[in-house]
Amino acid sequence: MTQAIRIRARLSGELTEVRVLMLHPMETGLRKDAEGAFVPAHYITTVQVSTGPRTLLQARMTLAVSQDPLLSFRFRGAKPGDPVAVRWLDNRGRQQQAQTLVV
Repeated sequence: MTQAIRIRARLSGELTEVRVLMLHPMETGLRKDAEGAFVPAHYITTVQVSTGPRTLLQARMTLAVSQDPLLSFRFRGAKPGDPVAVRWLDNRGRQQQAQTLVV
């Protein structure tokens, strides 16, 4: 199975840039398939990014977000080797998580 979250955290000076790619269909429930039936809604509802006990980002997503969402942000205070963890939950109760280290 393909990893559902790809994450990178790179330190540059005082700032750490985090990029998170979440592989997910993000179906709105409004699209029809080839037979004309609606494709059921299936989208990420919440995302949390943290380092140790510190929450860096919390987001609520809606069905208006495109397929395979990409988040990018910067924060201060990290050092090489610090963990950065990502977790998402979707509207069907499925969740995924991944972790990387700051380089």
